[in-house]
Amino acid sequence: MDCNELVEVITDYLEDNMSPEDRARFEEHLIYCDGCTAYLDQMRATLAAMGLIPPQSVSVQARERLLQSFRDWKKTL
Repeated sequence: MDCNELVEVITDYLEDNMSPEDRARFEEHLIYCDGCTAYLDQMRATLAAMGLIPPQSVSVQARERLLQSFRDWKKTL
């Protein structure tokens, strides 16, 4: 697994939605890649912080702008 593939499947990893083979490839990559290990740590920290924000505190408009930003960002990859 390379860095680009890891970024694509990190959500599946965090949600435990990977086959055992893919999970092993993911974790093997982390052994050799400090950048991806740091990225995984950042994602975990973000999820932990976001868990503290009640969903109803985010307006529909803010949610849509955020989702559109992610869609636009993904198009640039």
